[in-house]
Amino acid sequence: MRIRKNDEYIVDIIDNGIKGEGIAKIDGFTIFIPNAIKGEKVKIKILKVLTSNGYGKIIDIIEKADSRCMEDCNTYKRCGGCTLRHIKYDETLNIKKNIVENTLKKQNLEHIKVNNCIGMENPKFYRNKLQYPFGVDNLGSPIIGVFAERTHTVIETKECMIQNELIQNIAYDVFLFIRENNIKVYNEKTRKGTIRHIVIRIGVKTEEVMVTLVVNEDKEDKNYIKCENKLIDYIKNKYKEVKTIIKNINNKNTNVILGDRNEVLYGNGYIFDELLGYKFKISNMSFYQVNHAQTEKLYSKAIEYADIKKDDIIFDLYCGIGTIGICASENCKHLYGIETIDEAIEDAKINAKINNLNNTSFYIGNVEDILPKFVEKNNIIPDVVFIDPPRKGCERIVLDTMLKIKPKKIIYISCNPATLARDLKILENEYKIKDITPVDMFPYTSHVECVAVLQLKQNSYKL
Repeated sequence: MRIRKNDEYIVDIIDNGIKGEGIAKIDGFTIFIPNAIKGEKVKIKILKVLTSNGYGKIIDIIEKADSRCMEDCNTYKRCGGCTLRHIKYDETLNIKKNIVENTLKKQNLEHIKVNNCIGMENPKFYRNKLQYPFGVDNLGSPIIGVFAERTHTVIETKECMIQNELIQNIAYDVFLFIRENNIKVYNEKTRKGTIRHIVIRIGVKTEEVMVTLVVNEDKEDKNYIKCENKLIDYIKNKYKEVKTIIKNINNKNTNVILGDRNEVLYGNGYIFDELLGYKFKISNMSFYQVNHAQTEKLYSKAIEYADIKKDDIIFDLYCGIGTIGICASENCKHLYGIETIDEAIEDAKINAKINNLNNTSFYIGNVEDILPKFVEKNNIIPDVVFIDPPRKGCERIVLDTMLKIKPKKIIYISCNPATLARDLKILENEYKIKDITPVDMFPYTSHVECVAVLQLKQNSYKL
């Protein structure tokens, strides 16, 4: 059967894919269908046909899955964020566990046990970091919201079901001020206008808020220059939780939100939060997990896996501001952290002091550059290594260094099951991968975080 664009079919959804989309087969040909759920029968229209697969959209749901629920957001289908919002929450956890299992199978690692995905008690309004672009509507009026999926078209957004409610209110009030004072918002086509993004962070435990205004220096925008101090007073007077306001300058024609230059307009330029009883300083350029409740569950599981002893030496690779290492380091002999961002390492050093830890050292640089030289120069062999890399996973030299120095345990935290599976495949000859626990850091999205524990095999110990 030749499948063509705009053809219509009635299909059975046999599975859900890595982005949560439904999967159907038409004469063995795979079709991906967003918002469809395994077990459903749906009528679809073909939107695109490629060599090995195609894409369709639902026209009608003939038989609904028991796990389908009422949608509580008007924009999620357009923004592409919460791709699982039409599915009951407990079932999304099963889908994420299956995503991890299926990814492992592709690397012939199906023998690794995958535990149930650890979910949230209340999976709403969990994001402690908001990043909203400014734009203009069809009439040229300023709007604020989120980008439509795979575009730079801004969807006007007043309420997002996964963003912290307080920082949403702050963002919208800042938007109203900008609109009422005729401050120009940035236009990507003309590269004119001042306000590009607003980025807001909140310390969930401390309730301290940081507001970052990302601006393009447009000297023609006299209103912003005139109103900047007025805007600062407006924010800090209306919201006592706001402890600092920062202006980030980004004049580049780029998709990257933050530029390289920061100017503190109010406060110290940072806020504090707490994780597992430890206090952390957070700057606007530093990485900090966006889901506080689930981060504590993730770190607790990682520390449980590590089972740290008082004489253990710990490496924390891709350490950020030192959160996981510091939470794990109280009872160890020494913690060594490596991170590429200068500001994050400065925060990590301060965080160690804040928590009265005298057994920590932090180093700036790419892990793949610093780690091999550090080990060779200092002849320090860790007992436990925490690895929390970006989505691309570990560079091969990092894994080769692990295989060379052979720490007793590796605790691998991953935000990408595909690169996790790839890296575990490289390490499994020397390490027994005991199990993997998925943690739902991003409820209702297709993303899943995992923590894996690797134990050095007995016959691999250095003599």
